[in-house]
Amino acid sequence: MKEKLENLLKNSYSPYSKYAVAAILVMKDNKEFYGVNYENASYGSTICAERNVIGSAITAGYKKGDFKVLYLMASSGDFVTPCFACRQVLIEFMNNDDLVISVNKDGEEKTYKVIELCPYPFDDEDLK
Repeated sequence: MKEKLENLLKNSYSPYSKYAVAAILVMKDNKEFYGVNYENASYGSTICAERNVIGSAITAGYKKGDFKVLYLMASSGDFVTPCFACRQVLIEFMNNDDLVISVNKDGEEKTYKVIELCPYPFDDEDLK
């Protein structure tokens, strides 16, 4: 997965932060989706790699429960975890036990369950 993520980083549009992020989302049927972050001079319009890749899967017809694992890599070479906006999106579409795997420049991995990244989720139960 390391090589795929490294190649994908090249597609990031991050001229302002110089912080590229690549994401690969693997579905339960093993189909893969790819996403990168893309920035905007109006920073609020920036889209993170995680939300980009999840949107691609939704657009292709996948639903909550179809997701299996999300791989991430940042151009810094360090381990990266999703921002809080992305964590909220993970809660919406991934199961608590689904995995988020951060890969560093050496190919080492840190694995988190979604619930570990979002221990106090705001979800559909909060809207009842």
